[in-house]
Amino acid sequence: MNSPSMKKWLWAGLALALLLVFVLVAMSTRTPAARITAVQPSRENLSASITTNGKVEPIAAFPIRAQLTTFVIKVHAVEGQPVKRGQLLLELDAADARTALARAREQLVRAQDDLRAARGGGRADDAARIESDLRKARDESARLQSEQSALERLLVRQAATQLEVAQNQAALDRARADVARLEAEKGEFLRRATLDVRRQTLLAEQYRSEVASLEEKVRSARVAAPADGTLYSLPVRAGDFVNVGDLLAEMADLRTVRVRAFIDEMEMGALEPTQTVLITWDAAPDRSWQGKTEQIPQQVVMRGTRSVGELLCQVANDPPTLLPNINVNVRIRSRERQGALAVPRAAVQFDGARRYVYVIRSGALTGSRLERREIRVGVASAADYEILSGLKEGEKVALPGEVELKDGMEVQVVGRE
Repeated sequence: MNSPSMKKWLWAGLALALLLVFVLVAMSTRTPAARITAVQPSRENLSASITTNGKVEPIAAFPIRAQLTTFVIKVHAVEGQPVKRGQLLLELDAADARTALARAREQLVRAQDDLRAARGGGRADDAARIESDLRKARDESARLQSEQSALERLLVRQAATQLEVAQNQAALDRARADVARLEAEKGEFLRRATLDVRRQTLLAEQYRSEVASLEEKVRSARVAAPADGTLYSLPVRAGDFVNVGDLLAEMADLRTVRVRAFIDEMEMGALEPTQTVLITWDAAPDRSWQGKTEQIPQQVVMRGTRSVGELLCQVANDPPTLLPNINVNVRIRSRERQGALAVPRAAVQFDGARRYVYVIRSGALTGSRLERREIRVGVASAADYEILSGLKEGEKVALPGEVELKDGMEVQVVGRE
């Protein structure tokens, strides 16, 4: 019983028992491994997008404004309906404009008569009177001049008296004065006629313009559609009083519209022309509209508390459902990557500008532990990040859960996504 071999077996059994006790004590005091969910990077088609709000605008609007200060007599159209070019929309009271037009036409006729008279050298009756008086005065002056010559010859032969010669000379002087006066009157008449041509030309042109303006106002009382399109605004009703310049209606071809999207300043760097745009409207939750970015913002403006750039997008809207001035939701697909190595956004954590993940490292003796590893990311979709460096296909990455992840932490993977 006391042989050396027996002692060796006793000591070996004792050592094994002590080791077993040590292991049991260590296992009873050891913190259990954290239970986590893991995920492997996978190849995905990623699409990064910018989500914001915007406002619908017509590309080429036709505002129709009142050209009369008057009342609306009748409205023939309904807001929101499609209309054709020339279709009657509403009627205004043009009675005052028609009265003014008739008066202006009469004034134009008189001015045109006066202009023709002025161009003919003045009024015919006045010109004939002056010309007749001047001819008579010249004839009388010539007659008296002839008699004066005859009397002077007779006076030399003492066949006429000095008194007769003097009386005839006085009559001749008066006749010559009448000729001079009438010639001056004729010259003044012709001068005034020349001035009247200019004045009557301006006056006739003034009345002609007034007639044209009033004719246009009378025509404008019947308000018609200037083009094919949708009548999206009709703010007046029958009986309303309107002033010149007041808005009567607005219409446009709404089969293609412009959306003014408000992009936060920090996201403007991702914008490019012709990017795909998706529009949704809360009033029509089951519909969406597609378009393209058109004009990239060149400056930022304050909109409430936001610093934004105003991005213009062209959006197909056939049949016309999106109406001008409504508020819409805008999603812009800014970048795309096909077959990118990606991990869920939840797996990526931040340390300032750095991004990192916890990679699961498995050991033969130590079990599974976490390794904090810095990564570089590219396109960020709504659910995933593109991995540019720091991870390889086949590696496992921990997802955050109830336990705070730490570098070197022992973990037990209980679920996989």
